Amino acid sequence: MLTLSDAPLRGFLAGKFQRTGCLAAGAKPPSRLFCSLPLTVANLTGPPPLEIPVAEGPEDLSDEREYIGRLPSPGYKWRLVISYDGTRFSGWQYQTSTPTVQCVLEEALTRITKLERNHLCLIGSGRTDAGVHAWGQVAHFITPFNYDCLAGIHRALNGLLPPDIRIREVRSVPPEFHARFSVTSKIYNYKIYNDTIMDPFQRHCVYHSAYKLNPEAMRDAAKHFVGKHDFSAFANASRNDRPPNPVKNIFRFDVIEMGPILHLEVEGSGFLYRQVRNMVALLLQVGREAVPPDIVPRILASRDRKELARYTLLVPPHGLCLFTVNYNDDHLRLPTGRPATSSGMHHTISRCKLPYF
Repeated sequence: MLTLSDAPLRGFLAGKFQRTGCLAAGAKPPSRLFCSLPLTVANLTGPPPLEIPVAEGPEDLSDEREYIGRLPSPGYKWRLVISYDGTRFSGWQYQTSTPTVQCVLEEALTRITKLERNHLCLIGSGRTDAGVHAWGQVAHFITPFNYDCLAGIHRALNGLLPPDIRIREVRSVPPEFHARFSVTSKIYNYKIYNDTIMDPFQRHCVYHSAYKLNPEAMRDAAKHFVGKHDFSAFANASRNDRPPNPVKNIFRFDVIEMGPILHLEVEGSGFLYRQVRNMVALLLQVGREAVPPDIVPRILASRDRKELARYTLLVPPHGLCLFTVNYNDDHLRLPTGRPATSSGMHHTISRCKLPYF
C-alpha cells in the first residue's frame, strides 16, 4: 500500500534538497519519500535530531500517563486533526496483527520524519472501536526538529495515507498539550436511517432501523442522560487494567430529525468503553416504544450493566462517529517561532497556462 516507484528520481531529488540549501545546516534530512513529492515549503530547521529515551513498558504508548509532557530538549510537539472511514480498520489503537488507523498513520510519519514510532510517541485523544468513524479525531506526535512550514508535511502525509484516512489539520502546540489528557469535551454522533428501505449509499455510516421511531420520546429519554452521573450500567468491560472513573458529565444529548435520518449527537467530558453505543441502544428501544423514557434514570441508578442488558443489545459500530474533540484555548496557543497551522492547500491552474481554443 505504501510503496514507491522511480527510486533513481527519489535519490536525485533527495540530493537536490541538500545541494540547493533547502535544509538548514545540521538539520536532519527528511525521508526520500518526502523529498520525492513536488513540495516547495517542506524545509526543516533546527538542531539535529536527539535520541529520545524510550520508556520501559508495553508496546502500546497511547495509554501511558508518563508520556504527558515527555519532550526532548529541544523538542517540538505537533497536533493532527484526522478524519477516517473506520469500515476496514480494527479501530484506532495500534495492533500488530490487524490494520488500525494509528498503525497506518505511524507508518506514514516514520517514513516522512525518519523517526521510530516509539520516538514519535503518537497519541490519540481516545480509542475508537472497529468500524467506528471519525471526523475530528485528534492526535499529537513529537519531533526533535522544527519545521519552517507545515504545508509540506501535511501534503506528504495525505499523499502517503490511503483514501479512507485524511489529515485535516497540522499545527504546532505547546509542550503541555496532550491529545488525550487535555481534552475538555468530546462530541459523538450516531446516525439512524429510519425508513422501510435503506439508502445503499449510506450503508457504511448509518444504522438502518425499519421500525418507525418516536423522536419526541427519544428526546425525553435523552434528557435524563444530561448532567453528572455514574454510567457504570452503560459501560462494557474494558480491556484496560486500570478501572476507569465511571462518573461522567454529559453536557447535551440532541435528537435531530434530518429527513429519514435521526441524528443523535452527544457531548460530554468523556465516555466509558462503548458508553455512547449503549445509550443509543436504549434510546432506540424508547423510540420503538418498547420501554418508557423514564427507564433511563432507573438503569443509571442501578449502576449494573446487567440491568441494561435486560432491555437492549449494543448497537453496531458503523453508525457512530467521533465528531469533535475540544480543548482549552491555552493548550492550543501557537508557540513562538513555530510555523502557521496548515489546513490544506487548494491547487489552481493559471489562466496563462491554459491552451487556446
